[in-house]
Amino acid sequence: MRHHRQPRGTGRESPGPRPTTQKGAEAEMSDVRARLSTLWIVVMFTMLYADVLSFLNAGFLRGLMAGHAEGVPVTPLLLVGSAVMVEIPIVMVVLSRVLKPAVTRRVTLVAVPLTAAFIIGGGSAKPHYLLLAAVEVVCLAVILRQAWRMDTSPVVSRPVG
Repeated sequence: MRHHRQPRGTGRESPGPRPTTQKGAEAEMSDVRARLSTLWIVVMFTMLYADVLSFLNAGFLRGLMAGHAEGVPVTPLLLVGSAVMVEIPIVMVVLSRVLKPAVTRRVTLVAVPLTAAFIIGGGSAKPHYLLLAAVEVVCLAVILRQAWRMDTSPVVSRPVG
C-alpha cells in the first residue's frame, strides 16, 4: 500500500524566510571562511605540484640548471616576483579565516586576479601544467564567487519565533 505524502505549501510551514539568529549567521560565516580557506589550500598545493611535476622533466631541469626556464632567464628579480605571487594563496589561507567579511571580499577580489594572471602568464603549455592550471582557475572562480556572494552586513541578533 502506498502512502500519499502531503505536498509542500500546504500552509503548515511558517511563512517567509527563517529568522536568522546571531549564532546561525556566525556559523554560516564560519562555513564560508572554511570553504574559502580550503579552496586556497587546493590552489596552493596544485601550484606546488605543477612545479614538482615540471622538475621531473629532464629537459626542463637541464634548462633550470643552465639558468633559464623555458627560454626565460632565471634572475633574482624573477625569483622574488615568483615568491611574492606564490605567497598570495599561502597568505589567503589565513586571511580568509581572520579578516572581517567586507575586508575578506576586497582582498579576495585583488588576490584572485593576481593569482590567475600568474598561473596563466607564468605557466607552460605542457599537458600536465594545462590540466593543473585548469583546476587552479576553476578553484579561483569558485573563490571569487564565494567572496562576491559573502554576506558583509553586520550580524544583528533577532529573536527566533
